[in-house]
Amino acid sequence: MRTGPRFFRSLRFAYEGVKYALASQSNMKIHFFVTFVVFISAVFFRLSGTDVLFILLAVTLVIVTELLNTAIEKTVDLAMPEHHPLAKIAKDTAAAAVLVSAVFAVIVGVTVFYRPVERLLLTVQTAHSEITAETIWIYLMLVLITVIVAETRFGRTIFLRPSLLSSIVVSMATLITLSVNKPLPAILSYAMASLFLVILYRRKNRTIPGLILGAVAGAVITLLTYYLNFLSLVPLH
Repeated sequence: MRTGPRFFRSLRFAYEGVKYALASQSNMKIHFFVTFVVFISAVFFRLSGTDVLFILLAVTLVIVTELLNTAIEKTVDLAMPEHHPLAKIAKDTAAAAVLVSAVFAVIVGVTVFYRPVERLLLTVQTAHSEITAETIWIYLMLVLITVIVAETRFGRTIFLRPSLLSSIVVSMATLITLSVNKPLPAILSYAMASLFLVILYRRKNRTIPGLILGAVAGAVITLLTYYLNFLSLVPLH
């Protein structure tokens, strides 16, 4: 019997399973987006082979457990269409496996990226561009005005409408990072911002592209304003 066609057919079935999980599970969308950001960051910081190996291990573990969680949920729904205590236990246990793997991935990410982020922050000179209580409102108002204009411009396209709340939260996290110039507060501030974005996505009528656009707008506008202020204080002679 020829094993070649069967092998490629199995690959196609596996690919269809990944596509279904990505299309139907909101958590899988979040996992893939975070994975994309992590891989871009790994290239940017030029991580070592060992660090990349740990990242690949963590990412693979999270995605595999999410796929298993999806399979278990659908199997339980098929076997027990009505609510049953055993069905709840099966689903909760599968979700717990995803949670444990996600916590492991977060620990790996913080451990791997802590030193590179620390070196990056040490290169940012903040002495000549101090963020005060007065200038914070200028940063936030610029973000607010820009996002409101963008929401008005793309008001008919919900898919491309940036989220105002996500832009403000990420802008505040960026301001904290620029103010303290230390890696741990920066990581914690962006972690809190990411958690807030997840809550927005789950509890409000927000799309992932809208949340991402709002977050990018908040970070970019804050950074541009900060470095514009920095350049205005640098003597030209």
